[in-house]
Amino acid sequence: MQILHLDSSLQGDASASRELGRAIVNTLRDAAPSAQVRYRDLAEEAIPHLTGAIAAGFRSVGGTHPTDVAAEHARSAELVEEFLASEVIVIGAPMVNFSIASPLKAWIDRIAQPGRSFRYTAEGPVGLAGGRRVIVASTRGGFYSAGAGSGMDFQESYLSAFFGFLGITDVRFVRAERLSKGAEMRADSMADAIAQVHRAVTL
Repeated sequence: MQILHLDSSLQGDASASRELGRAIVNTLRDAAPSAQVRYRDLAEEAIPHLTGAIAAGFRSVGGTHPTDVAAEHARSAELVEEFLASEVIVIGAPMVNFSIASPLKAWIDRIAQPGRSFRYTAEGPVGLAGGRRVIVASTRGGFYSAGAGSGMDFQESYLSAFFGFLGITDVRFVRAERLSKGAEMRADSMADAIAQVHRAVTL
């Protein structure tokens, strides 16, 4: 089994999503000791956001562009190939301003490549990346999974929609909420989330 493990939190060792992501990967490896893991820290080794010139490497973009972006075109190819070579993708995804962190969005924009991860047809776009599993370590400072805050959750809904667009319907979330509501609640929330990991991995 090939696992792609991504972190996107800007909080370093204090990050709850990093801790939760590690627990997910460790549980996967316990179940499949021969699994290979490719790790990317999207915050520490930031992927430049798309520009017209970079997007021209895999999209039809009008206008003229500089020719000194060959390295970025190669990076785009590497990222999508790495994604498509993986059977399980584990993503540390903290909620940032009701959505995902900017480093994760930069990665997403690189792997959404026509002809590689999806294609256009007369009936509409079709995902080409089906058959994979995505497990998201989802962390939030507040409470958004139900009640009044649910309407502001553009984090998990966005990730489900995006991977669904690529043809991946098996998207699972291991969630820790209320992490900014004091040390005791944070500890309880993380303990509850860690307890969810085995079920998310083996279900």
